[in-house]
Amino acid sequence: MVAGVKIAVIGLGYVGLPLAVALARRFAVIGFDVDGQRIAELKRGHDRTGEVTSPDLRGCTAHLTDQAKEIEPANLFIVTVPTPVDDKNEPDLSAVLAACRTVGRAIRPGAIVVFESTVYPGVTEDICGPALAKESGLVCGKDFFLGYSPERINPGDREHTVDRITKVVAGQTPEIAQKLKAIYGAITQGGAFVAASIKTAEAAKVIENAQRDVNIAFINEVTMIFSKLGISIHDVLETSATKWNFLKFQPGLVGGHCIGVDPFYLAHCAKDKGHHPEVILAGRKINDSMGGFVAEQIGARIGPKSRVLVLGLTFKENVPDLRNSKVMDVVAGLVGQGHKVEVHDPLADAGEAKAHYKLDLLPSLDGASGYHAIVGAVSHAVYAAMGGETLAGLLCEGGLLADIKGMWRATPLPDGYRRWQL
Repeated sequence: MVAGVKIAVIGLGYVGLPLAVALARRFAVIGFDVDGQRIAELKRGHDRTGEVTSPDLRGCTAHLTDQAKEIEPANLFIVTVPTPVDDKNEPDLSAVLAACRTVGRAIRPGAIVVFESTVYPGVTEDICGPALAKESGLVCGKDFFLGYSPERINPGDREHTVDRITKVVAGQTPEIAQKLKAIYGAITQGGAFVAASIKTAEAAKVIENAQRDVNIAFINEVTMIFSKLGISIHDVLETSATKWNFLKFQPGLVGGHCIGVDPFYLAHCAKDKGHHPEVILAGRKINDSMGGFVAEQIGARIGPKSRVLVLGLTFKENVPDLRNSKVMDVVAGLVGQGHKVEVHDPLADAGEAKAHYKLDLLPSLDGASGYHAIVGAVSHAVYAAMGGETLAGLLCEGGLLADIKGMWRATPLPDGYRRWQL
């Protein structure tokens, strides 16, 4: 155990909150977020992200606050704020730099500042370090030290939680790296792995998601090819998976705050060094086109000005996270064809859907019927459990069941209804 450590976690979202709760079981922790409403909800025992249960929240000893002055007693600061891209798909480091200003005003000599936010190699030392030094008046590498420990939170995943996975750590000095190994190693069964350097740890994180993106892009591209041949990709994958070393990636809409974003960080870094990243950007192009492809396929199978019900808006199943949802590409494509589209998602926050996408969610499916097409966009458990009679009850006679996720492959439909799947 590391004695005398007081930790401040900066940013209490999908990554920061589970981390703060886990750390608070072993250390004194201050959890900070600029969103006062978020802090108030957490203090009432409610986590809108669904990552931490109410009993765990109420039993957590971390001090939660939206007052920056209250993080000053800490000597280890962990930054877990978002790192999105802008409208040109370039890295947006504004949240990280804002966190640097907040932490810079609080750090004292001897402090350690660890970044968990996904970035490209060099950001921690070349951008964040100088920003912290400027705000604090302290010397980086002498008065305070840097660390990096890439987040590996998978929203909605109850198996690979922060207290079970292997945490990668890296420090500005070997001593800092070992200290971080002891701290992170104390909260996870998976232990802590010390990377060769901070840049190595940053690079490892960004390629973890880029690798998945490229693999999914391959499956999405062959899905487009097989659709022209009248072959279902799900049938193909089921067959190919009988080979022992086949990697069974699934087709679909690649959104969210990680896989759909992080490859652009790596691409930015590559171009900055004079290398054009062909595979990475090709994968992004294919995956970003998938929503339009799905809309075209559905539009070709229904009449003009059809009523369409889209089931699911979040970026993945069984989570309320709406960030960078590619379902909106399907919706926009169908609306652009002149269809009337309605969207339902029991997990999504209606206010967020309205604010982010100018979309009014259906409050329920009670009384819903007469749709020319249903689009199964997100395989929430409540949708996957729907039977054929229930689905047919939402459709008009001869209506189309468009199953993007393959969740109703084994669900029989009554006679007179059509089916399409990837």
